[in-house]
Order: sequence, then structure tokens, then C-alpha cells
Amino acid sequence: MQKLIINGGKKLNGEIRIQGAKNAALPIMAASVLCGENIILRNCPKISDVYSAMRILTYLGCKAGFEEGSGVVSLNAESISCSEISDELMREMRSSIFFLGAVLGRTGRCRITLPGGCDLGPRPIDMHLAALRKMGVSIHEEYGALDCVAENGLHGAKISLSFPSVGTTENIMLAAVLAEGTTIIHNAAREPEIADLAEFLNRCGAKISGAGGGKITVSGVKKLHGCEYDIMPDRIACATYLACAASAGGELVITGCRPSDEENILPVFEQMGCIVHTVDDKIFFSAKRPLKAVAPIRTMVYPGFPTDAQAFVMAALCKAKGTSVFVENIFENRYKHVGGLTRMGADILVEGKVAVIEGVNRLYGVKTEAPDLRGGAGLVTAALAAEGTSEISNVHYIDRGYEDIEKVLSSAGADIKRI
Repeated sequence: MQKLIINGGKKLNGEIRIQGAKNAALPIMAASVLCGENIILRNCPKISDVYSAMRILTYLGCKAGFEEGSGVVSLNAESISCSEISDELMREMRSSIFFLGAVLGRTGRCRITLPGGCDLGPRPIDMHLAALRKMGVSIHEEYGALDCVAENGLHGAKISLSFPSVGTTENIMLAAVLAEGTTIIHNAAREPEIADLAEFLNRCGAKISGAGGGKITVSGVKKLHGCEYDIMPDRIACATYLACAASAGGELVITGCRPSDEENILPVFEQMGCIVHTVDDKIFFSAKRPLKAVAPIRTMVYPGFPTDAQAFVMAALCKAKGTSVFVENIFENRYKHVGGLTRMGADILVEGKVAVIEGVNRLYGVKTEAPDLRGGAGLVTAALAAEGTSEISNVHYIDRGYEDIEKVLSSAGADIKRI
């Protein structure tokens, strides 16, 4: 079992280049199933979820692999030979659900089981299935598997989502690009990763408009072709390293990012007392003063404060002077990292979806476990500011979304290693 060993108290100084976005790369890799030609994806993060997506693509009969020593992925789905994804592969990650819309769009049928991923509470796929039914898909559940078939082909539909779900929005887009007619998604999710998926598909010959807004229109086309595409930078990884710098203190330059994607997070760091300047694809970040508590933070769908950032921003606030409050409105199991933080000496009270953080003077190194992807990042954030040595196990959760987190932080002066 791998572990991260962190000796806290080292300020972060230097430059960190942001990896490609996990939440953009995965649906785009699924979208490659719809194309019958070569796809080249640049700036693709080398994370375990991407390797899981490659295993699914290979299982379906596609070719997938990183070019040696680079962040470039080559994909080719010309000879797709299967429309079923094994239960073992489905359980590896939540984003395996994206292959439902893509495989249906390519073959007219798909057999899957429910996806896996971090345990953040119920994340049903009812909206995915309801939307696909409107597009002509019949769905039969048997022994925990879903058999989805479009007997007469997929067709366009007007779909109004009860909640602006990212996964549902993207699955509809994937199913709709080769469907007959026009699909309109009302109350669509607005995350930047959705716009990135639409831009990739349009580059391949799709006709999608409105992505990034509440209404997306997809006009079906007969065929998609290959392309070369640059995955957008990871806005959550960017926010993570800013939180690490806020927690440990010091100065960072974040490069290769899109500051406009961080506008729902940067004001929180400024409230803490950090200094933030943005220029082009860079964020200049200084945390030389003691941190202050912030106004209540409510996690919301984009463009609100992201639930994915809650854990590590909370960790940075554990030593901030005063009282900070979080209200978690997206997932019910999103406070699983709090136990590890309190073991470090944090003063946190959780009541339902509300967490109250009273700033303390010191945190202490402990042995603890990453409970999930972002919770693990939160424990790393706190350990950087703690006195003594922290040992964080269950690193495989962190590896789902961060490329060599220990090397990235070491390059900026952190005392962290993987054993």
C-alpha cells in the first residue's frame, strides 16, 4: 500500500504548471467512441481515472495509449467490436457512465452496470435514463445490469432537466450528436468542462451550440471525423494548489491555468488575506500573512462555489483566525475528511450539511487515510501546515484526480514523498 509522508511547516515557493482537467478529459475520451478516425488529445492528465477510461476503450475494441513520456493520448475507435462494458470496469470510476451515451450513439445499444467512484452519497442515474428514453432508448434492468437499446435509432428530443446535472448533460450530448434530428437541453449544467466537450465534438464535425449556458442545442450529424485537441486546464487542481499555498504559507505562480475558471474560488482566498493577481494564463499568489476566517461558503452548481473545492479550502481555514462556515448543498457524504482534520487538531463541528470551523493556532501531524479524492487533497493541504509528520494512506483516491501530487508539491518546496 502506498502512502504519502509529509513533514509540515515548509512554506511553498515557486512555480506549478497545472495539469489537464480530469473532468474534461474523461467525457472527451468517451466521445472518441463516436469518431471513426484517429484522435490526438494533448494535455491529458496521467491519472488513474484516465487509465481506467483507456481500459474501457480497449475493452470496447478501441486503441488507446499515451505517447511515451508525454501527456499526449492517441485514440482510435474505428474497429469498435463491443457494446458492453464489464462490471469490473464500470466500478472503477464514476465517469464510466459517460460511455453509455457514447456507445449508444455509435452502436445503438449498450449494456452496463452502475458506475463506481468515491462514496459521496446517492448519485442516481435516473435523469440519464429518463433523457435517453425520450431519445428512443428502451431500457431493461436484469440482475443489476442495464440493457439499453435504440431499436429504431436515436432521435432528437426536448429535454428539461430537474437539476443541472453535469453527467446527465454530457451523456445527452454524447447520445445526441449522431441522432436523427435536433436535441434541446433545458436547464443544462454550465460547467467549463461541458463547453470543452462541446468544442471537441464540434472540432470532430458535430453541431452543438449554447454549451456553457442553460440551453444547449445539438443538431444530429451523420458522421464524426478525427481531430487533434488540447484538454482544458484543471480548475480544481489549480484551486487545490492555491489552498496548499494558503495553508502552508509562501508564494506561488500557477501557470498554464485559466484564471476565468477560478472566479468562483479566488475571492475566498482574498477574504482569507491572500494576495491574488492574474495575468493571461498565470495566477500570482501570496500567502505571507496569517489567514482570516471567511463569510459562509455554500457549495452550488456552477458558477457557484464548487463542491469539489470544499475539502481543501476547509483544510486551509483550519488555522484561520475566527469562525468559518460551510454549507454543503451537493453531496451528503462530503464531510468524510473532517475526521482526519480533527485528528490533526482542527476544531470542526458538523451538523447535517453544515460545518463550523473555529480556527486553531496549531495543527499536528498524524496517521490518517484519504476518504475520497477531494477529501484526500484536503488532508494533504492540512498536513503541509501541521507540525511534525503526517502519514496519509489510501493514496489511490488522490491518484484518481492528481498527477504526481507529491512531485508537484516537492517542486515548490514541500517536504513530501511517496513510499
